Amino acid sequence: MTAPVFVVDSLRPADLPGGEYVLDGPEGRHAVSVKRLRTGEDLVLTDGRGRWAEGVVKAAEGRDRLVVGGLERVHEEPEERPRVTVVQALPKGDRGELAVETMTEVGVDAIVPWAASRCITQWKGERGLKALGKWRATAREAGKQSRRVRFPDVADAATSKQVASLLAVADFAAVLHESGDAPLAAAGLPAAGEIVLVVGPEGGVSPEELALFAEAGAKPYRLGRSVLRTSTAGTAATAVLLARTGRWS
Repeated sequence: MTAPVFVVDSLRPADLPGGEYVLDGPEGRHAVSVKRLRTGEDLVLTDGRGRWAEGVVKAAEGRDRLVVGGLERVHEEPEERPRVTVVQALPKGDRGELAVETMTEVGVDAIVPWAASRCITQWKGERGLKALGKWRATAREAGKQSRRVRFPDVADAATSKQVASLLAVADFAAVLHESGDAPLAAAGLPAAGEIVLVVGPEGGVSPEELALFAEAGAKPYRLGRSVLRTSTAGTAATAVLLARTGRWS
């Protein structure tokens, strides 16, 4: 799928009367004024939840209105299996958006922001809501850029106990940690179900958190000899998992 992707609120056959759709608002503005799409060019509309339709530009009107035609069929992409969730400790500055962006491009299915005990960044009140909104907007934009039609879910920020609950019901639960004896690239992975991977903060996962996660069934694994930054470790680990589960085959 190489045509540019644009997001709509709903994408069902009833939303496409006569096989047409009027793309306006911010998405229409991006299509007309930024991408400069013109009559006859292909594009894809998606709801970001797996539904998508291929269409062709019939007309560009003004600066923010695109008439799309040829929308003959709404496709639905099934959820990938196994599903990969990364629990991402809150990094400093804008590195959180970097982590979300690259994990989305690689193909992660869900991201859980984690307020680890050693996180310098803390999401509280309006500041936390704003930061969460940035993560979700980043996932949406990265999903479009990478031509995805099913964007990753970005959950509310989780506590360590909530993370442990996720790990307890996973089919494969892992914590990236230098204490791991086994490399993630050699771990036995399920063919279906849920994989949950924890990425710690710059200061590392605390002994108390490591013990809590171990009690929930998560084992420590290492990626390699070098220690990656928290903003890149999740992306590298997701790539390993997708390659080894066959999702990249």
